[in-house]
Amino acid sequence: MRKGPDSVDHIVGRNIRIYRLEKALTQTELADELGLTFQQVQKYEKGTNRVGSGRLLKIATFLGISVTALFKGSDEMADLDKQSIFDQLAKPHANRLLQAFARIDDDGLRRSVVHLVEEIANKGLARRRESQSTFHRGDVGCLSVRAPGDVSSGQS
Repeated sequence: MRKGPDSVDHIVGRNIRIYRLEKALTQTELADELGLTFQQVQKYEKGTNRVGSGRLLKIATFLGISVTALFKGSDEMADLDKQSIFDQLAKPHANRLLQAFARIDDDGLRRSVVHLVEEIANKGLARRRESQSTFHRGDVGCLSVRAPGDVSSGQS
């Protein structure tokens, strides 16, 4: 009986994507090197399909990494709520953000960027929590915006 992909397969796929993006390669370029379609690479990266050992070696060799690098993070699966750095890097635009951040030489400016991103993330989280709690209570509210100095009640 054939077993489908498991959590380690998802981690391997995620890591293939991270290392591919690090090398600025498209799925098509990796697929061409492996003699596959880009859709097959896409399925590997999503963890939909398992990667065989021979193909894993070809992928690692082409990306210039060890095969074991593709398994980074697999030992962290005991705590599914914990996101490893690899899970975070697999998110859209994370690699671009990290690369741009690494080009900033001024330490004070780097701290300011970190603070800015943390503030944006925290406000987004607070808004999601607020909207979820409002939705769950059944409240339907209306947001009215008034110009400074406008003392009207905002009701029609």
